[in-house]
Amino acid sequence: MTTDQTDPGTLSRVRRVAAWGAATTRRIGGRIRRFTRWEWGLVVLIAVYVAVLTSMSLRAHHALATSTYDFALYDQGVWLLSRFKAPFVTLMGRNLFGDHTSFVMFFMVPIYWVFPDAGALLFVQSLAIACGAIPIFLYARRRLESEPVALLLAGTYLLHPAVSWTNMEQFHPDAFFGVFVGFAIYGALTRRWRLYTVFVVLTLLVKEDASLIVIALGIWVIWRRSVLIGVLTVLWSFGFAVFATVLLMQYLTGHATLNAWRIPFGGAGGLVKAMLTRPGDVLDYLRADGRPWWAWQMTAPFGWVFLRLPDVAAIGSLVLIANVVSTFLYQHQIQFHYSLVVVPALALGTVHALGAIKDRRAWFVGGVAVLALWTGFLWSTLPFARDPKAFREANDPFVVAAKEVLPLVPDGAVVAADSSLTPHLAHRRQIYMFPNPFSSFLYGVPGRPAEGTRLPAADDVEYVVLRVPVPEGLLAETWAQVEGDFVLVHQNDHWAVYRRPELP
Repeated sequence: MTTDQTDPGTLSRVRRVAAWGAATTRRIGGRIRRFTRWEWGLVVLIAVYVAVLTSMSLRAHHALATSTYDFALYDQGVWLLSRFKAPFVTLMGRNLFGDHTSFVMFFMVPIYWVFPDAGALLFVQSLAIACGAIPIFLYARRRLESEPVALLLAGTYLLHPAVSWTNMEQFHPDAFFGVFVGFAIYGALTRRWRLYTVFVVLTLLVKEDASLIVIALGIWVIWRRSVLIGVLTVLWSFGFAVFATVLLMQYLTGHATLNAWRIPFGGAGGLVKAMLTRPGDVLDYLRADGRPWWAWQMTAPFGWVFLRLPDVAAIGSLVLIANVVSTFLYQHQIQFHYSLVVVPALALGTVHALGAIKDRRAWFVGGVAVLALWTGFLWSTLPFARDPKAFREANDPFVVAAKEVLPLVPDGAVVAADSSLTPHLAHRRQIYMFPNPFSSFLYGVPGRPAEGTRLPAADDVEYVVLRVPVPEGLLAETWAQVEGDFVLVHQNDHWAVYRRPELP
């Protein structure tokens, strides 16, 4: 027996969902209609930043200014996840989450179902960084009771040199720190504990060492807001760090961390011993390699106003100290992504300190704005900066020649290519940065496999794409050893494509 009547229970559920959707739409529409001119100003500011920095990033990508490290490996990893495959990134020889526990990359997977393109990474990166201005605006409006001032201070965050440099340093999950850390601190400042919890969890999902900023935030919460919530934050952060490193990364790579070498004087124990027995050597070390200059560049855009009431800005102190102490040069250079995580703490700390200034506050706000603009001009990579990041243009003969040979590599083929081309060939199960897999180079994990080892995957490679002539050194030496296994498909003034002769 058939019937065209709808089940009453199903009809009821459909009506409830429709009613909820209509109510939600009305609430959102009502909120948008109540936007003030300054809130619209923030929307415009963020939109302009996203449009400009995404455009600049895409120009760099299409001009071959991205590479295996640090772009193609994320592109391949997310593409594999979006195809429901294990994210073993052949470009670096390890699982995507064995390199860093950047679980935030799972959020990119649905986007890759619709837009499986490198541009999606660059757009989301710009958007995540730009949205870091929102908590600055919200807290400044609350603390200083002025929307125009709030918008001005939100703009100082976007002008900070570390913000735009992170945006232009290819792609890094650290970009999410801009918005996640900002909202986590804002939630703590305003006692919005649900918001706080959500963004603390999201911050930890960015990277295993995010625990440094979250533990510092937890200590601040213990001191200024809630002992219980602060203690839970510290314990949860520490527990997550142990899970991410000792358990997950150890399981995936055999190493709890790949960066222990960044602690000077032979490790944590050696550093403590040196501080007690050779303090002069430690001071000399901390003065070297531009470390004080980096600290100056990080703090100068806010005019050191946060020192008036420094506790909020100090939430970034553990990361700042770790970056200064590190043996890895990039961690104390403003052009690299390691700096961004500190900026929300400094920006919100500046707003917090301005709230304690009663006399001539407008002068201090103006001073911060001028310094932010000036240091943005001096040190950022924004379009108006003195020395914006330079790269080839899309019409450069080197780039045009690359676009000529890239279509000659079939989809799905196993390929070994020059590092500047791997970001344009990454959507496949197996791809290698030449001289890998013929001669192991920056591959796998320390000690496995040894540098120069021929990897089993060398027999799988179907296509090789190299510069003409092949750069001298390891690349030329490796190619001389394997050139006889391939035949030339096409060559122009700058690039050559080779394939195995047995392929059709």
